[in-house]
Amino acid sequence: MLKSALFAAAIGLALPVLAAATPAVAQSCEDLWYQRNEIYKAQGYCFRTQRGISAFGNAGCQYDNVEDVPLSATQRRVVADIQRAERTSRCPR
Repeated sequence: MLKSALFAAAIGLALPVLAAATPAVAQSCEDLWYQRNEIYKAQGYCFRTQRGISAFGNAGCQYDNVEDVPLSATQRRVVADIQRAERTSRCPR
């Protein structure tokens, strides 16, 4: 439930969900990685790693550089929250 709520908030479908969906609950590094990259995939990122390609594929991708991916302010905030949770959990990069 939290994964889908975060994704919906990140793509702008349910902004009120964002406050409740911020990754405050302990989540696995795998879940955090997936949530963060799901946002990038939805916006057209072309994954380079086998892990990213296996999870999301590259069909329809448009951006090779993650900095070029057009994210809304809400999406940037969610990505930053997820990255903070990844650091706190000492997830591998």
